[in-house]
Amino acid sequence: MSKIKVKDGTKIYYKDWGTGQPLVFHHGWPLCGDDWDGQMMFFLEHGFRVIAHDRRGHGRSSQTANGHDMDTYAADVAELTQALDLKDAIHIGHSTGGGEVIRYVSKYGQGRVAKAVLISAVTPLMLQSENNPDGVPLSIFDEIRKGTATQRPQYFQDFTIPFYGYNRDGVKISQGVRDNWWRQGMMGAIKAHYDCIKAFSETDFTEDLKSVDIPVLVMHGEDDQIVPYPISGLKAVKLLKNGKLISYPGFPHGMPTTEAETINKDLLAFIQS
Repeated sequence: MSKIKVKDGTKIYYKDWGTGQPLVFHHGWPLCGDDWDGQMMFFLEHGFRVIAHDRRGHGRSSQTANGHDMDTYAADVAELTQALDLKDAIHIGHSTGGGEVIRYVSKYGQGRVAKAVLISAVTPLMLQSENNPDGVPLSIFDEIRKGTATQRPQYFQDFTIPFYGYNRDGVKISQGVRDNWWRQGMMGAIKAHYDCIKAFSETDFTEDLKSVDIPVLVMHGEDDQIVPYPISGLKAVKLLKNGKLISYPGFPHGMPTTEAETINKDLLAFIQS
């Protein structure tokens, strides 16, 4: 297994396949790098070098008690990209991973990153406040915290239903997809998952988005029940200097899995543009 040890001793697991321009994939909560299987295979076959890591506390990385915040996540990525000497890279983040991408690009990406992609991302800010009145109420995130802390196995099973839009009429449910989400989630540490809820819901990425001048593609499903499109993708693209938005009517939060053919095609077009 490939791992690097970052400055506080945490071991970060990663997969690194192929040659060519590097694509770095950042997963969502509470998953791991395996959530990108459909993209890793596709882009490997198209001649790219594909890399996916497990965020600290998630998957096969160290189950640390501390460091579950966006600044530390981005610093871990910076150490990984330096260790692998990645240049001209394209960073692609889903959900929480989208926040990680834009924080990393803003703080550490100069000279190393060519483009970025935010898919169903938590940017610019999810939590409702005086300055963000149409955000998601704190009570919703408290419910996620309670479910994670007290009944994680069942809560994670139930979470897959809105995550993939499996509660919509006419949608075919894949039990394998649900089981794989649960498998990834249960690999990680409950403490990391609990703390990460604050990181993905309360981190304000407004200034990060404003500071980035490389091309950024924002992809978001209009039927996202986890990170609502009007408060995220629609707002994020307006803060970017060089942003492009593709929205997808009816697509769910987990669209890189359920709609991989469409997402991969549009990703490839952006990467090659």
